[in-house]
Amino acid sequence: MVNRIIVALIVILAIIQGLAADAIPEGIVSILLVVLGLVYGWMVVDADDATAYLVVALAVGAAAGADVLSHIQVIGAHVDAIVDPISTALYAGVITVFAKKVFNHLTDSSDGGEE
Repeated sequence: MVNRIIVALIVILAIIQGLAADAIPEGIVSILLVVLGLVYGWMVVDADDATAYLVVALAVGAAAGADVLSHIQVIGAHVDAIVDPISTALYAGVITVFAKKVFNHLTDSSDGGEE
């Protein structure tokens, strides 16, 4: 249930940032998106099986960076403006997955020398 709330908050913040950028100061939205992305990555994504999440993060980030959605007539620029903040949250989750993976690797290898 918490993961759905986090996703809903990310989407709401992305829509607000994309469609009404002046409604909330941009720095606050960016910080909130990063924190929500970190929490989502920690709570939901399994570090040992994160391939699907990482592929989605890369695809959304690439689409946001290339501005490919802005080529769609009428709504493309708005959709692109919404996807940009979502990619920020996804990339924050990638950092959490990396940290979890390193932590799991260090804790698993620390007892490998003794039986």
